[in-house]
Amino acid sequence: MKLKLAVLPGDGIGPEIMEQGLAVAKTVCEKYGHELSYEYAICGADAIDKVGDPFPEETFKLCMESDAVLFASVGDPKFDNNPNAKVRPEQGLLAMRKKLGLYANVRPVTTFDCLIHKSPLKDEIVRGADFICIRELTGGMYFGEKYQDDDKAYDTNYYTRPEVERILKVGFEYAMKRNKHLTVVDKANVLASSRLWRKVAQEMAPQYPEVTTDYMFVDNAAMRMILDPKFFDVMVTENTFGDILTDEGSCITGSMGLLPSASTGEHTPVFEPIHGSWPQAKGLNIANPLAQILSVAMLFEYFDLKEEGAVIREAVNASLDQNVRTPEIQVEGGKKYGTKEVGAWIVDYIKKA
Repeated sequence: MKLKLAVLPGDGIGPEIMEQGLAVAKTVCEKYGHELSYEYAICGADAIDKVGDPFPEETFKLCMESDAVLFASVGDPKFDNNPNAKVRPEQGLLAMRKKLGLYANVRPVTTFDCLIHKSPLKDEIVRGADFICIRELTGGMYFGEKYQDDDKAYDTNYYTRPEVERILKVGFEYAMKRNKHLTVVDKANVLASSRLWRKVAQEMAPQYPEVTTDYMFVDNAAMRMILDPKFFDVMVTENTFGDILTDEGSCITGSMGLLPSASTGEHTPVFEPIHGSWPQAKGLNIANPLAQILSVAMLFEYFDLKEEGAVIREAVNASLDQNVRTPEIQVEGGKKYGTKEVGAWIVDYIKKA
């Protein structure tokens, strides 16, 4: 297979973890006889500093011409700490999602037995938790009409029926592939936009009679994720709720550095770790590259290259089992491994597998 990637390292630890993710992608392609080509592009704070635009037209063009986008992270404190900044790194991420029509963000939440002790939840609560959060990515308050002055501000949580139908379809189809249980998360007791979501979901549910469909207010869902994460199989929700719940879900595993994601829709899919740019760790060789590497696994699986994805997951699991880990998840007294060392170990494992 010929595979062309747009590689967007972004900000902070992005270039460091991207180096390891790309090394894994190249190794897998060499091992299985695929032809890989790739080209780097700028985004986020890096792009603002260089051209004044967090998602330049050249970057967008490359993304559209590629089979997939491998993305790392955006964000920089100099923008976070300036409420008057007119251009922000995160606007580049939103622009990428909107321009590529990436309306479905798929975030698996999977626990690793050897890391259960790192989770803030008790062993008996978290062990065996394995669910997928599907977040609508191009609608809602993040893209609705906005206004701000010194005395008032508003963000409009705007959704249309077609937008809701297409993301719910993704949710139902994922549920059919898994344990046939879909939870629709909303705030229908308060928000008109949520009542539309629930109405559409109730109309669509009979089309999937094998799927058990239930409905949960977002506050209850947030609580249930902590009290009983094993209840969930597939969760689908709107943009803002999804942003919050998926970060909450990431903590269940014990580290945000372990979870990948895929964003799919009308054009080129994007694969990225769910964590941020962690600028404080930039250049220190301590960032966990596993979420970036697992995003590469999701990329191969998206193109139905299941064996290629499986060997990456096997290598990641082996690295954890053998305590080849970056500092935030290393066992007490364990050998010190940095970003580069973990990546190199996984590459070597794949070569020998």
